[in-house]
Amino acid sequence: MPEAGQVLVLAGRFDPTCDLVVEELNRRAVPVFRADMAEFPLKLTLAASLSGNRWNGTLTGGRRALDLASVRSVYYRRPTRPEFPEGMSPEARKVAETEARRGFGGLLSALPCPWLPPPGKAADAEYKPLQLRVAAESGLSVPRTLITNDPEAARGFADLIGGPLVYKPFFHVRGTLHGRPVAVYANVLGPDDLPHPDIATTAHLFQEWVPKAHEVRMTVVGREIFAAEIHADSDAGHIDWRSDYAGHTYKVCEPPSDVAAGALRMLDSLGLPYGAFDFVVTPAGEWRFLEVNPSGQYGFVQQATGLPITAAICDYLEGTGQ
Repeated sequence: MPEAGQVLVLAGRFDPTCDLVVEELNRRAVPVFRADMAEFPLKLTLAASLSGNRWNGTLTGGRRALDLASVRSVYYRRPTRPEFPEGMSPEARKVAETEARRGFGGLLSALPCPWLPPPGKAADAEYKPLQLRVAAESGLSVPRTLITNDPEAARGFADLIGGPLVYKPFFHVRGTLHGRPVAVYANVLGPDDLPHPDIATTAHLFQEWVPKAHEVRMTVVGREIFAAEIHADSDAGHIDWRSDYAGHTYKVCEPPSDVAAGALRMLDSLGLPYGAFDFVVTPAGEWRFLEVNPSGQYGFVQQATGLPITAAICDYLEGTGQ
């Protein structure tokens, strides 16, 4: 039987992926309290006290109220930072934000209920070096990788590989340049591109280029696995499919048993109930691990394939999932 109580949804104001989950929970008549960390403290009021071994109290905003003791689960989807009065000094704002994170965020993390995903575990899993090590430990095939700020080491790695390299940022790099949105995606480098003096400016990640038949986005919710092939029809999309969503076709697929088992072991090691995995599948059919996103989007895959990922997430939050 599912547990009674509300699902607390922590997400930004505009999040289409989160909207899918909220809509499905509403359809199931599961009570939902949606909030963003940015609403605290200007639009959300918190009052909680420790009674025995449980925190009791309320989180209120306008006409909404959440009984903290009633929270059955938390869906954590990239909430934004707390916002404070415009006239607050930078020094006071820094202190207030730290206190909000430690107090408001800390209280929510102390609620004795499942989180999808747990924010601390998700933050740890964002580190690519940790991901790659745990993936290899879990039995997944990981491309040869170098992390360096030494231009000569990068050139030596290229010589060792004997073929093209891929440079990719450790985290999403997005912003604006001359008023236009820009993003940094994976780039293929040849021997003439290395060494490059800019490598010395910070840490860089290089991997061997893995020949692609196609890529796979594999979304894991609890113990359920949903995999879809991604076939890129453009040159840019063939290097990094995120750079050209419009040029893709999708096809539901079944991951090899060893890959599925490795992905589950990896999530267990990272302490995560959810992961959006990216794999390259070579022309010979080998699955090579690229990364896992502990709070990755999935709506575009569900829309293209009909895979019931939202339902699996809601099952987990409702307490009926695997």
